[in-house]
Amino acid sequence: MLKGLAITPPVIGRISIGRAVEKNGKRLPEKDDQFTITTQIQTREGWLLHPLDETLRQANGGGKLRSIPIRVLFNDPDLNLRTEYSLFDRETGRPVCVGNGETCKRTTDTGIDPLPCPSPDGCAFGQKGGCKPYGRLNVVIGEEDELGSFIFRTTSFNSIRTLAARLRYFSAVSGGLLATMPLEVKLRGKSTTQSYRSAIYYVDIVVRSGLTLEGAIAQARELDCQRKASGFDQAALDDAARLGFGNGTFEESGEDIPAVVEEFYPETESQTEAGANDLATATDLKTKLDRQAAIRSAGTS
Repeated sequence: MLKGLAITPPVIGRISIGRAVEKNGKRLPEKDDQFTITTQIQTREGWLLHPLDETLRQANGGGKLRSIPIRVLFNDPDLNLRTEYSLFDRETGRPVCVGNGETCKRTTDTGIDPLPCPSPDGCAFGQKGGCKPYGRLNVVIGEEDELGSFIFRTTSFNSIRTLAARLRYFSAVSGGLLATMPLEVKLRGKSTTQSYRSAIYYVDIVVRSGLTLEGAIAQARELDCQRKASGFDQAALDDAARLGFGNGTFEESGEDIPAVVEEFYPETESQTEAGANDLATATDLKTKLDRQAAIRSAGTS
């Protein structure tokens, strides 16, 4: 195994809450009120749709895709959803600093240095560079490739917090059988003062439609027994994933640059929680600058 290269779950597609729209002759990412399932191929017209996108829409009566039936790969919640405070180089899309609120790994002139991580609110370096919470969720859709996953990337605090809680809760109530639970990702909406009462959307995980929690747990136990009888070793799979993630300094590679830049630095963020936060920050900064200019003007008059 090559050292320094994170071995991550095989990805066969993407899940996004958005689409590409044309504005002033440019195709720009814009948030949406539904899921889109794409391949990993991006053209000038945007990301190519995955065949499952149309299949699930037809199963939903041709309407908007606001829920997707899934399973997760691992019993350990933290292997399915990796969350960190991250800062990326806007031009290259490569990670500059990644931390957990206590310690971080930062790219410097001398290499990659371990440093304290006070979280973005308390870090001058992070505030200057645009550090954000960053989550990556890998899920399995369909039965065609049980070890191939679709990845959902997000910088939404609401999505990260909700997904982390749900995965831990489902793991707890199922007795650690998270990988065999029949689940679905579901799009939810809310409005806040930071979003100026406009709707923002975030992702949740619930038991699959038509099932109760007790029914989902019963199915998880049945599937777990079937897998064990066939020789499927879930514990070994979790261990292999844990070792793979720990093999690299950063999870992202050069191939992830388009997706990272699109999520971290969208040209238009009018419908995103991040956009509302950025707008509030910009407003506060303008107020401070105007106040400082007034003080300087008074001092010279």
